[in-house]
Amino acid sequence: MKTLAPSDYIVFLCYFIIIAGYGLWIYYRKKTKELNTKDYFLAEGSLTWWAIGASLIASNISAEQFIGMSGDGFKLGLAIAAYEWLAAATLIIVAVFFIPVYLKNKIYTMPQFLNQRYNGTVSTIMAVFWLLLYVVVNLTSILYLGALAVSAISDINFTVCMYGLAIFAIFIALGGMKVIGYTDVIQVLVLILGGLATTYLALNMVSEHFGTTGVLNGLGLLHEKAPSHFDMIFDKTQEHYISLPGLSILIGGMWIVNLNYWGCNQYITQRALGADLKTARNGILFASFLKMMMPVIVVLPGIAAYVLYQEGFFQAEMLEGDVVRPDKAYPVLLNLLPVGLKGLAFAALTAAVVASLAGKSNSIATIFTLDIYKKIFNKEASERQLVNIGKITIVVTMILAVFIAPHLGIEKGGFQYIQEYTGFVSPGIFAMFILGFFWKKSTSNAALFATVGGFALSVLLKFLPEWTDLSGLYSIGFAVPNAAGIYEIPFIDRMGIVFLFCILGMYIISVIENKRGVVPNGLEVDRGMFKVHPGFLAGTIIIVGLLVAIYAIFW
Repeated sequence: MKTLAPSDYIVFLCYFIIIAGYGLWIYYRKKTKELNTKDYFLAEGSLTWWAIGASLIASNISAEQFIGMSGDGFKLGLAIAAYEWLAAATLIIVAVFFIPVYLKNKIYTMPQFLNQRYNGTVSTIMAVFWLLLYVVVNLTSILYLGALAVSAISDINFTVCMYGLAIFAIFIALGGMKVIGYTDVIQVLVLILGGLATTYLALNMVSEHFGTTGVLNGLGLLHEKAPSHFDMIFDKTQEHYISLPGLSILIGGMWIVNLNYWGCNQYITQRALGADLKTARNGILFASFLKMMMPVIVVLPGIAAYVLYQEGFFQAEMLEGDVVRPDKAYPVLLNLLPVGLKGLAFAALTAAVVASLAGKSNSIATIFTLDIYKKIFNKEASERQLVNIGKITIVVTMILAVFIAPHLGIEKGGFQYIQEYTGFVSPGIFAMFILGFFWKKSTSNAALFATVGGFALSVLLKFLPEWTDLSGLYSIGFAVPNAAGIYEIPFIDRMGIVFLFCILGMYIISVIENKRGVVPNGLEVDRGMFKVHPGFLAGTIIIVGLLVAIYAIFW
């Protein structure tokens, strides 16, 4: 089953040649006479709105979405799509309120923001932290899960896949943000076409099994045969409430996770930081529309696999011993694709992984070069030297990822692995940023409290169930039993609790320091920055209308 036909390899080879050729063409066509960091790391003024939007999605969607979210679609159903659909709304908020602040104050990296708003200590601490998080957690997990997924639908050795993906990503990343941004347009096109082909096949299989034809009939049959898989909001009595705790998804911690990821993350915001405000906003709006369709590609196949599994399809393939492994749903479906289409799906998965690796390594290089190397090691470095250091950083970090990834136990749950480790710090970082944006009185010591205190409380709430019985919190909705019967606070709710703790702590510390005469650094912010043009407003209304309709239908 794990084989690709010669024609599949030909399809994949065509994809590789197109990406490599287009990347080289972009590199030489848009190459400047003088190398400079803004052009290399930010593609200043070079990326169009559609390149920014495509690059945002290409960098965001990787193996953990294809494999992990399809697996969650198999296990949880459409409710897991909240991560994608609420991200579409989050992107609108980021475009309206976050990006204008960055651009107005000429912010190019997240540590630079912290240095400008708070002080160098906060900036350096967070720069080091982000580098560790990006290399040890994000880059390694993307590489490892990507290699697992590619290996799962081909006869290529896992180690070969890992090295191949790393080399391919280095080739793209060394060209700088312009090459990444424009090749991501093709990556997203391949990703969407390959993903839709898999969804089409899965829905068609469901239709044919029940004696009809067509994807719309297949979609209707999914709803008929697995109605609980179309519940968007779980209540406490449902088995998977611990993973997606009811209304907390709409009004609680999910917003913190999303706003931190999309608005305070170098890996994401970097795509828009080199553009003017209108272009950046249009690009983010385009990404929001693309985000709305992602559940069709990464969640529906998982639900279709669940229905087909219940009907007796690929029973053996979904099992590991006597246990059903939901994360096998997407690879199993890919292996059922006809010759040619399987090559396209193979290329789509590779495109998602390579784009994410290239984008992440570029962000790592940006932070290390501008916020560590230039600031600490060589303050007089020329622009050419800084660009060269960035290129070396890209190669070194990818080599580190190749060596580290197999030893982190990522295979035990890729999507959960990433959420768990980033979730320890997301609330504190977001609190630090949001007050830094919109409350002039917040101080640097308050920011340090959010970083350290938020992390400490996150760890405490994570391991609290192992030290004490939380069953008494069940009746008031703050704890629910997990699969082992242990009462714990759901991940999303923990995010909300820690965020409120950080905000309150920052407020108290800032007020005390303000009374002692501490004058915080300020940013240039005025109301006029947040006005949007009519086209953006129209797009926002469409996005909000679609979200309201989806939740009204599938509540």
